[in-house]
Parts: sequence; structure tokens; C-alpha cells
Amino acid sequence: MTTAVRPDAALWRLGGVLIMGAVLSILDATIVTVGIDSIARDLGSPLPTVQWVASAYLLAASVAIPLSGWLVDRFGGRAVWLAAVAIFTAGTLLCGFAWSAPALIAFRVLHGLGGGLMQPVGQAVFAQAAGPALGRMIGVITLPATVAPVLGPLLGGVLVADFGWRWMFFGIVPLGVATFAFARRLLPAPSPSGARAPLDVRGILLLSPGLGAFVYGLAEGVVVAWLAGAVLLVAYGIHATRVPHAVLDLKLFRDKGFTVASVSTFLLGASLYSSMLLLPLYYEQVTHASAWQAGLLLAPQAAGSAAVLLTGGRLLSRFGPRTMMLTGIASSLLGTLAFTQLGSAPNGVWLTLSLLVRGAGLGASTVPGMTTLYSSLERSRIPHAASAVNVLNRIGGSLGTALLAAILHKELTSAAAPVAFGTTFTWALGLSALTLLPAALFPRRSTA
Repeated sequence: MTTAVRPDAALWRLGGVLIMGAVLSILDATIVTVGIDSIARDLGSPLPTVQWVASAYLLAASVAIPLSGWLVDRFGGRAVWLAAVAIFTAGTLLCGFAWSAPALIAFRVLHGLGGGLMQPVGQAVFAQAAGPALGRMIGVITLPATVAPVLGPLLGGVLVADFGWRWMFFGIVPLGVATFAFARRLLPAPSPSGARAPLDVRGILLLSPGLGAFVYGLAEGVVVAWLAGAVLLVAYGIHATRVPHAVLDLKLFRDKGFTVASVSTFLLGASLYSSMLLLPLYYEQVTHASAWQAGLLLAPQAAGSAAVLLTGGRLLSRFGPRTMMLTGIASSLLGTLAFTQLGSAPNGVWLTLSLLVRGAGLGASTVPGMTTLYSSLERSRIPHAASAVNVLNRIGGSLGTALLAAILHKELTSAAAPVAFGTTFTWALGLSALTLLPAALFPRRSTA
């Protein structure tokens, strides 16, 4: 009988610090949506202008992500992550002091640059440090991705109602300062790779604007933007095959394990983010819940995910990536089924239980996906892998959100709101079912 090797205390502390950064990044990306109307009134700006407060963060993060792999290679994960947290926290503070909508939008760009780097760099630092322990701990480090989107609207609603929109930003500043202080003590010493590749300037000029325009166009429904972005992304793909050190290494996709897990991450991103649009909209527009009440109603999904993610390493070791992935997808489909019947006014308790099951399924799908992604590669390639994965996840989320938002808008013009939401969730169910295809190609046993 063998005894499992437990990750040491230093690795747990490292994971805790990186979790704080991930929570900050995802929390701030979602919290601001609740205060858009209040910001427009207070700053005396039209709503279309103030909508850029949310879009500016999204675009800046999209521009920053492709640079993360090169920055880690050049300066080391510790230095880049600390700089990202500092930029993010400074941007947060400046947002709270913004005197006009253009100033707030400019500070959100700064905000997004830091936030966009935090997640891929944090994942790379942890995956490199964890090594063989990655499979046992990946559930903990990915927990913020499912919990923070629920906490964002909930916390934002409370802060806006009780203190005003500026406290959506001021309230996060102490967390940013604490994260920076802990990270300085606990993150491993800088370890840039020995081979310092030159910066792929042409690739950046194609990829970052292309990704930003594509994501923005999809999220906001601007056809010209996403078409221009698509052209730039295709041009980058051609460029990346002709240079030895592309800013986003497409040669990673020669690895079967990485490719399968990447496709799965893309589809899961489309499923998760699109549902995070539909669920609060349903509770706010149909059941007339407030923003913070809608966040509270989404808590069962976060609880289900948390329960599975915290035990994900043990489940992965016992059942293997393929079985865990397929079971997780089946659970998320089962949990979505009740929402396809919203036209029949299903019982609220039934919806709550469905969200719990759905959350558990999403959690079970996350663990084998992330573990397979990073365990199939050499450690030196992990920073570039983290960059590629976060790009795919963001594009998948934007595609899924844009698709379901368009379907919902069309359905609301011809059907009652509950029926329209039920039809849209039927499309969401089909979108989630697509993840079964790459899941069937996952390895039976974990190598991490």
C-alpha cells in the first residue's frame, strides 16, 4: 500500500496568494455591471458612453493576455505577477476617484491591463511550482473562477445600494494591497527561462488588437469590430507559422492532450459565461429580484462547484480525467434542464436544486480540463500555455454570450419573457452538450 504525497505547506500558501489575485480579477470584471446605471446618473453621461466602463476592462484584458507568456519568460513569474497586482490596485483606486466618464473609462483600461495578466501568470506560476501535485490541488486554485462571478453582482449590489458606486472600487483596494504584501513574501524567487526570445512585435500588433476587436465585437454585437478582429486573428495565425518565437505559440497544439483540453476549455467557457448572463437576467427581469438578490439566488451553483473543486484532486485520482469530465458534463446538462422549462413556471426549490447540480457538474469538468492542459507539457512551456488557454477561454465566453444574448433578444420580441428564457436555455443546453465531444478524447488515467 502506498501513501499519497501531500503538497507541502509552502505550496498551499502560494496557492492561497494566487487565489486572492484571481478573485480580485474576476470579481472586478463582474462587480461593475450592477453599478452602470448609478454611474451614468452620477457622472451625467449617457448610458451608451458609460457602457464602455465594462467594455474597456474587457478590451484591455484581451490585449494584455497574449503578452503574459513572453513577460514571464523575460522577467519571471514573480515580478510580472507583482506588477500586475500593483497596476490593478492602482487602477482600482483611480476608478474610485474618477471625475468623469472618460476618466473612469481610461482608468478601467489600466485596471484591465493588470487584471488581464493576473490570471494567466498566476496559473503559470502555480502549475510550474506544483509539478506532480498539480492534479491534487488544481480544484482549489480554479475555485475563484466559479465563485467570484456569483459574488460580483451580490457584493456590487450591496455596495452601490448602501455606499454609492465609487465603493465598488474603493472596497477592493485593501484586498489588492493585502494581496501584493502577501505575494512579496510568498511567491518564489524570479526564475526567467534561460532562453530569452525576442519580442514578437509584429505578432503583438496583429494578435492583441485582433483579439480585442473580436471579443468586443462579439460582446457588444458590433459586426464590423468582430469581422476586423477575425481578419487580424487569421493574419496572426499565418504569421505565427512563419516565425520561431511567436507571442502566442501555436505549436503547443501539436500536443494531443493540450489540444483536447484546450477545445474543452473553449467550449466550457462558452457554456459558463453565457449562463452567467442568462441566470441573473432571468431572476431580475422575470422574478423581479434585485441585483444582490439575484446574486444570492445564484449561490447554489457556486456552492456546488466549490464542493467538487475542493475534493477534485481525490476524485481525479480515483476516476481519471475522462470519467470525471463526462460525469461533470452530464451533471451540468441535468442541472440546466429545469431552466429549459421556465415557460411552465417550475418550482423555485427545483430551480435551486438544479443550480446545485449544475454547479457540481461545472466543477467536475474544470478539474480534469486544467490538469490535462498543464500536465501534458514541459514546465518551460507552461507560461505560453496559460496565455493560449486564457485567450481561448475568453473567446469562447464571448462567443457563447453573444450567441445567447442574440437568441434571447429575438425570442423576447415574439414570446412572453419566461418562454423566451426557456427557449434560450434550450440553446444553452445544446451548447453545453458540445463539450461531450472533446471530453470523450480525454485520457482515462491522470498523469499528474
